[in-house]
Amino acid sequence: MPIKSINDLFVHEISDTYNAEEQTTRSLPKLARAATDPELQKAFEEHPEETRGQGERLEQVAELCGFKRKRIRCDGMEGLLKKPCRWSTGSAPDPSSMPR
Repeated sequence: MPIKSINDLFVHEISDTYNAEEQTTRSLPKLARAATDPELQKAFEEHPEETRGQGERLEQVAELCGFKRKRIRCDGMEGLLKKPCRWSTGSAPDPSSMPR
């Protein structure tokens, strides 16, 4: 979708953000299973409801503004969600080597 106006940009950003929320909602159960810290696991298990609520609010924004969301894949969220999945398979960086 070419962005030719501020309105096009707004529709694009709402659609992109909605897709990011969808991807997050689908990924949280896998992240919860991979979590080794009980607090983190609990956070992943409890967060889908909040994420669904954010998606519903984005749907409301689109409806109130009189447009339909576009079917856009959020590449940024896709990349972010791939990294934890790689880490959960044992290829996580050693925390002691991380900059402080």
